[in-house]
Amino acid sequence: MNAHDYVMQANGSFALPDACFKVKALMERDDSTIEDFANVISIDPSMTSRLLQMANSAIYSFPGEISTISRAITIIGTQAIYNMMLVDVAATAFKHFSNQSIDLKRFWHMSIFCGLATKNLAITSGIRDIERLFVAGLLQNFGELIVAKISPELAKRCEAYNDNILPWQLQEQVLGFTYTDVSAELLKVWQIPEKIILPIRHYNNAHSIEINKDVKVLYLASRLALAECHPEEFSYDDTVDAKLCQSLSMATDDLNDAADFARIETENILNIMNASFYGK
Repeated sequence: MNAHDYVMQANGSFALPDACFKVKALMERDDSTIEDFANVISIDPSMTSRLLQMANSAIYSFPGEISTISRAITIIGTQAIYNMMLVDVAATAFKHFSNQSIDLKRFWHMSIFCGLATKNLAITSGIRDIERLFVAGLLQNFGELIVAKISPELAKRCEAYNDNILPWQLQEQVLGFTYTDVSAELLKVWQIPEKIILPIRHYNNAHSIEINKDVKVLYLASRLALAECHPEEFSYDDTVDAKLCQSLSMATDDLNDAADFARIETENILNIMNASFYGK
């Protein structure tokens, strides 16, 4: 099977909820109101609870308690709400994922860390709309979960990467494509904007192609996440292309700052997402 075949076979298990499509449709209309968004979200108790929890979290540091959906949407913004719904799909998938072919604790930690590091590096690079890059960083390796569900024996083989063969190189050997290829195909089926899909599709080749800053930033963040989760095997110096840093006018201190930010905030994000599936 190719990457698209995996997505078609798994799409029922990783379907985007109707509320996501409704929110996306509202975002595309010029006459949508906060109340329109609130009406869509309010019919989902889980999403309502998560939204209020996020609005009242330290991430936004808003003075006073946010107790209504409309106020929470005003504080967070509709794009961030939509992104949060995408993240929620990922969280739900983890809750119902039971096979042992991959290390789920490592997978989730790496995904959250990559999303946060991508967001931080985007700020450093002067990129606007950083929330979409958080989503790109978080979901860039979601294809691993799909392959593990459909072909657990192949996913298990792809777990055996080390400093001699990087994860995406091993995936190419075993599958003929990478997990990020599957992720990009799934997001395409979900009708996610191309500006989120593009960096996911191309970042592993960022050292050899010139596209945009998004691709380079996601490349750097993914390498930081790899080193963070496997410090005994990988280091920044071994995995990060110094030329890419130079092209973004980034120094080693910027990478360290991004890693520190991601390390500190990962636990907060996991709590916000009600990550009861986290290694338990």
